[in-house]
Amino acid sequence: MIEITVLAASGLAGGTLLALALAGGLLRSHRDRSRLHDEIADLRDRLDNERSKAARASDAVTAEIAHLAEKRIPAVATRAAHPHVQVPGPLSVEFARTGPGAALDVVIDGLLTVMKQERKRVDAAARAGMRGTTREIQAGLYRLQDVLRGLQQQYDEPELAQTLFELDHENEQSLRRAQVAAVVCGAWVGLAREESHLVDAVTGGQSRLVGYHRVRINNHLEPGTALVSHAVEPVAIIVAELLDNALRHSSRDTDVTVNLERAHHGVAVTIDDAGVGMSADERGYAQRMVAGSEPILLSDLGDPPRMGLAAIGQLTRQFDLSVDLSTPSPYGGVRAVLLVSNHLLSHVDPVRRPPAAAAPRSTRLVGTPDQPAKAETNGKLPVRTASASRALRANARRTAPPTSPDTTPYPNSPHTESTYPDGVADHGPDTDTDPDTEPGDEILPQRRRRRVRPGAEASALAARPSVPEQAQPPARTPEHSAAALGALQTGTAAARSTADPEGNDPR
Repeated sequence: MIEITVLAASGLAGGTLLALALAGGLLRSHRDRSRLHDEIADLRDRLDNERSKAARASDAVTAEIAHLAEKRIPAVATRAAHPHVQVPGPLSVEFARTGPGAALDVVIDGLLTVMKQERKRVDAAARAGMRGTTREIQAGLYRLQDVLRGLQQQYDEPELAQTLFELDHENEQSLRRAQVAAVVCGAWVGLAREESHLVDAVTGGQSRLVGYHRVRINNHLEPGTALVSHAVEPVAIIVAELLDNALRHSSRDTDVTVNLERAHHGVAVTIDDAGVGMSADERGYAQRMVAGSEPILLSDLGDPPRMGLAAIGQLTRQFDLSVDLSTPSPYGGVRAVLLVSNHLLSHVDPVRRPPAAAAPRSTRLVGTPDQPAKAETNGKLPVRTASASRALRANARRTAPPTSPDTTPYPNSPHTESTYPDGVADHGPDTDTDPDTEPGDEILPQRRRRRVRPGAEASALAARPSVPEQAQPPARTPEHSAAALGALQTGTAAARSTADPEGNDPR
């Protein structure tokens, strides 16, 4: 009995322990399952967050690509032709710092490079086509010029000669436009000239323009200042284009002033007009064009293309010339200064090869009626020699009106000195100079005073006979010039027929 009770108690205790063990296992399993559910929920939340981030990044990339196609690439294409246009950046600053943002910037840079290369290729093809076209046009215009000049020599009727001159001038303008277009396209200037007076090159550029009669040229150069052969035509083209701009942008009742001055580094050709002038931006653009430091594409010249400044830029770069447009004119318009360097200058004997008859004479000429005119040398101011002064005074005394006995001045008078028509004052005898001074000795005459009685000066002026002013001849019109040339040609033909009655051409 006792054993059964012990066995029952042992069984009950074992069952209890087993139940407790099973219960503990169940509790642990429940806790593990709860923890697992929490981890699964956390993983799902994290996955949802990553999916949201990926979706936002995808939307940002999509927006940036759309912005690239709609805004940035068109701006790049516009900037290729207009460098002042700004290319917009990405929509987000943070996106620009990422890998995709940097990749899009690389796309922009590569596209810009390719477009520049393509524009240059297209521009080179267009230049080649224009060079061929202008070459044929120039050749035809040169042939027409030769025909017109032959007709001018053949016919002497005034009206026909006037018409031929007008046609020749129109042909010269067409030739200038074709020549400028060819120069912009990289072609040769088209003419080979020998060494010529610089003033002839300037007047040659003036003669190619419509309003050439409004140009006033002041030649302050030493006679014989010339250009080397390969610089003659470029200087004429540059002067013609600068004058054309000055004439086009100024009123028809105003003049354009041209001054030829010697400078330390060469010769300066200064052109001043009284036109509308230019703003600071326009002046900066024009200065960049004429500087020739950057290549100029045909598409940069506008529609219709303005080729004058571009041609100047091409010539300044090729022939080492310099054009400055940065200073406004004192007349309110534009001042253009062409500097011809010393290595492009030469010297031509002005006696053996004088400049053209229509070219303005140099203001540096000095001399006497019996002595050929001399120019200044070594950049010094012209000085009269003692012999030249004596010769001028002697000639003035021979031509001066006589004076009455009451007005004869006394020697060394401190009150008066007589001035002769040539502008040389009579300073009395040259007592301080050697009478045998050679004409080349540059000795300035000394001033000497003469004394007269009170009132003698007024009497002398009253006694001097009045000389009427010489009437200025009327300005010659083109019709008068044509008539004079026709009469000259008629006389020449008559003389030839008289010299050769059989009609053989003496040439």
